[in-house]
Amino acid sequence: MSIIKACIFDLDGVIVDTAVYHYKAWKRLANELGFDLTVDENEKLKGVSRMRSLELMLQWGGITKTPEEQEALAAKKNAWYVEMISHMTPDEILPGAKEFVIACREAGLKTALGSASKNSGTILDKVGITGLFDAIIDGNKVSKPKPDPEVFLVAAEELNIAPADCVVFEDAIAGVEAAKNGGMKAVGIGSPEVLNEADLVVSGLDKMSLEKLYTL
Repeated sequence: MSIIKACIFDLDGVIVDTAVYHYKAWKRLANELGFDLTVDENEKLKGVSRMRSLELMLQWGGITKTPEEQEALAAKKNAWYVEMISHMTPDEILPGAKEFVIACREAGLKTALGSASKNSGTILDKVGITGLFDAIIDGNKVSKPKPDPEVFLVAAEELNIAPADCVVFEDAIAGVEAAKNGGMKAVGIGSPEVLNEADLVVSGLDKMSLEKLYTL
């Protein structure tokens, strides 16, 4: 029987929701290239790396670019995205997220952020919760995309906690798979139909409690 000693949180869709900014930036790029990006197409970009997202988008738009041109386009999209998130405020923390992280810390659990985003430092800073995490592992420290468990295993290592004693909070199928691949428990944030591999699914951290955590 494992004992829960640490909670590892994905950022986007769990602590904050920056999906709208990604969508606006990708849509602006698509429009500049002469086509549009639908909401349905944007759904397919969630949890996907920046370069892979660009490849998919160019494919949908029927556009071919050289690797150098692709790098420039991805950098342009990211610059727009960074400009948008630089105006984020604490009001953009998802309901119950800050309270639950604080509750975990007060209960003596270690907390970490495990996100593929290279901009997580900026986001945490803008919403004012950087100090709530004992370790911050993001796209600047790891390179393998989820469902590879690298981001969560590195977080466990930095916390000095065995993977079996960690619980991961994720809103994406690939994230839940990554937690499982790393030998960790997973709490899905979203729909039970979609996140059916998770050990527990809640609609948001405002529906999470230490009591539910300790039933895992």
